[in-house]
Amino acid sequence: MAADFIKFVEYLLPGFLASWVFYGFTAFVRPNQFERVIQALIFTIVVESILIALRQIFDLNFMNAEHNLLIAVPVAFLVGIVFAAFANHSLLHRLAIWLNLTSETSYPSEWYGVFSKKITYVVLHLKDERRIYGWPLEWPSQSDSGHFLLTDAVWLVADESGEQVVQEMTGVDSILLAAVDVQFVEFMNMDNN
Repeated sequence: MAADFIKFVEYLLPGFLASWVFYGFTAFVRPNQFERVIQALIFTIVVESILIALRQIFDLNFMNAEHNLLIAVPVAFLVGIVFAAFANHSLLHRLAIWLNLTSETSYPSEWYGVFSKKITYVVLHLKDERRIYGWPLEWPSQSDSGHFLLTDAVWLVADESGEQVVQEMTGVDSILLAAVDVQFVEFMNMDNN
């Protein structure tokens, strides 16, 4: 029975590797253990299908279980990268949207989708009513956890007359702000500047 379990895990190894690569290159939250096994099984089927095609194309009938695993590992790695690229750029969902099958994207949240598409300066409105303007080098995948890393950052403050003025941050290269402190985000329109 233990030998059967080891063979089963060995069979799923390429799928687990593809899944590990996928989650390493995307912002998706890792699922629970049961869902991981299901995903590993699905990825294994994809990898095995590719291996069958490679055997037929290149006449690799000599391959035994050891050879199979040696070729399955790099194929699984590439499968994980391809699926991550599709998810990070919403490629399959773009096709589905174009075909009017859905209006959903493949991004893990609307927050992530907007930040991945809007490459521009931002104004972060903090919960304590302060505002900061800067270029986001990094941003959190979710709105309720993680941090913003802003460069070229300046505080936007009101002077005595209520006019908005820029308060420079002398000697500051970048600033790290917790996402939980941000009330909302403005994405600047760079075409009008």
